[in-house]
Parts: sequence; structure tokens; C-alpha cells
Amino acid sequence: MNTSVVREYLLGLQDLIVAAMEAEGGDAFVSDAWQREPGGKLEGDGISRLVEGGALLERGGCSFSHVKGQSLPPSATQHHGAELAHAPFEAMGVSLVFHPRNPYVPTVHMNVRMLAATPASGAPVVWFGGGMDLTPYYGFEDDARYFHATNRDALAPFGADKYPRFKRWCDEYFFLKHRNEPRGIGGVFFDDFSEDGFEPSFAMMRSVGDAFLPAYLPIVKRRRDMAHGGRERDFQTYRRGRYVEFNLVFDRGTLFGLQSGGRTESILMSMPPVVTWRYDWHPEPGTPEARLYSDFLRPRDWLGEAAA
Repeated sequence: MNTSVVREYLLGLQDLIVAAMEAEGGDAFVSDAWQREPGGKLEGDGISRLVEGGALLERGGCSFSHVKGQSLPPSATQHHGAELAHAPFEAMGVSLVFHPRNPYVPTVHMNVRMLAATPASGAPVVWFGGGMDLTPYYGFEDDARYFHATNRDALAPFGADKYPRFKRWCDEYFFLKHRNEPRGIGGVFFDDFSEDGFEPSFAMMRSVGDAFLPAYLPIVKRRRDMAHGGRERDFQTYRRGRYVEFNLVFDRGTLFGLQSGGRTESILMSMPPVVTWRYDWHPEPGTPEARLYSDFLRPRDWLGEAAA
């Protein structure tokens, strides 16, 4: 097991994504490198890359982190049994969330990661996770089908079962149980993946990471210059509240970072910059805002519908 090759890939992926978004948006990301010295709860390093107040991205963060600790947090062991509880661990990954300024451009999340734990009774246990999902404020079926098709194609070399399996996992995971509502239109999500061994699992993680820009940038280019006004902006900030609720209540990556003593600013830089909540608000029937709920915020077989 050579974790240095995973680190090298992840740093390169972060550079590639940030450079592409800088070229598309015209605004530079600031870079904040950090390091945790040995002897504390965590040791390791990372680079947080962030843009705020940009022409394209009102807020966007793309972070790399590589940390080691002596006690694996509970959020990372729920699928693995008691033998890994409190085992020494190593975790690294790239995580991003982009909140565009234009309400017609969807928010996007992507994460790829590796986690290794070393129980006292055996050899290291390594698993991978990742995926990406799209959270539109105004739905476009062409965008949804394109995003899902790109994810399907990225997973196709690893078995025909992977896309439908990980698409369903994404629908189930990015779901606000307290509102009985999906966060967005999904994508793919997988976690605790090691069933094919280190090299094939790492290759699958790379394929998902490499698919991010092809999946998202064409949608950005189609929607970024669409005219909008106060109505669309109000709805965008209202829907962003759902994003905040999910990240703080359900997101395993956020919980892992906070439980393990991670760097708070880097963990929470996924939050949107401007958010509103309203008491028991519902869109007017027949409006584009209502159509988001009726047509998009529900599990759909985007690719099956297109083929029918």
C-alpha cells in the first residue's frame, strides 16, 4: 500500500480544478496552507483554496487535507465494526463546494478521499470514498441528464453495477430527513469502498475525481450569463438554507472533521456566504420555483427517462 501516490494525485487534482475555475471565472483563489505539528490530537497538513465575492463564484472552496491521528472518530467506523473503533488512522482527500453567483448556475459538491486505519489486532484497513452531486435552484432537465451521464461514463469501466448503485446511494445520502426532501438532483456517492482491493479502488476514485470538470463546467458555461433579478436571488438564498442544514446535521465529512479536531475554517468553508430562512414558506403553484420541487427534488431515473 503506497499512500504517497494517493497524495500526489489529490494535490494534482486540486491544482487542476482550481486553475480551471480561475480561468472560467476570472477571479483568483487565495491559497491557505496549514500544518498540524506532531503531538496534538491530529498531525498533518493541507491547503485550503478559496474564492469569495467573485464574478462567477460568490463563494467557492477546494481543500486538500492529509491528517493522521491516534483515535478514529465514530463517524468513520459506523460501517466497520468495533475492531476499528479508536484505531490509529490516516486520512486524505480533496473536497470542494462551489456556490455560484447566478441563481441559474447550480451549486456543486465533489469529494474524493482515502482513509486507512490500523487496528491493534491486524494489518491496515484501507477504503476509499467520493462522489459528486448537483444542487440547482432552477431546474433544467438537459443539465441533469448530462451531469448523470458523465458520472455514469466515469464509473462504466469498473462495472455496470457501479453507477446505478452509487446513484441510489447518493439519492439516499443527500436527503434531508427532517424535511423529507432531497438536497438536489443527486449524482453519485460511495463510501467505505475497498471490495476490489487497493489499486482498482484507487483507480475508481481517480476516475470520479477526473470527471468533475467535464461534468460541471459545460453546465456553468450554459447558465452563467442568464439574466436574473431579485426574485431569483431571493429563492437562491432561501434554498441555500437547505444546504446549510444538511452539512451541519448529516454530512459525514463535516462530522469527521469536527470530531477529529480538524481545522474549523477549512471544514466549514463549504457554507454559502448569504443564506435566508422563511417560516413555513411554499412557492406559488405553476412557478419555476414550484417546478423545482415537483420535477427535480425527487429521485428520478434521469438516464432511463432519456432513453425511453
